[in-house]
Amino acid sequence: QVQLVESGGGLVQAGGSLRLSCAASGRIFGANTMGWYRQAPGEQRELVAAVTTGGSTNYADSVKDRFTISRDNAKNTVYLQMNSLKPEDTAVYCCNLQQGTRPRYDYWGQGTQVTVSS
Repeated sequence: QVQLVESGGGLVQAGGSLRLSCAASGRIFGANTMGWYRQAPGEQRELVAAVTTGGSTNYADSVKDRFTISRDNAKNTVYLQMNSLKPEDTAVYCCNLQQGTRPRYDYWGQGTQVTVSS
């Protein structure tokens, strides 16, 4: 089993910055992908950004050039630096860890609220 603990959400004005952190613990494979998803009220959950243990990253088009995902493999921790925040970034942000292939295992954090005021 894997546990994910998030921190760093909050309320910020448009144009501001926030940094989210997610620490994983438990039975973690050497190769995995950690990422952040978000879900706004009435919307589907969407991938924000993800990073592999090897450092490959993937971003949603809406956050490219504003958000940066990084990770510390020694600490099994992933970070999301969010700059130039917009009101449309308001959502619950959830940390995710994927590992394995057949089967693939997905683990989720409890979520942290990010609210951007205009």
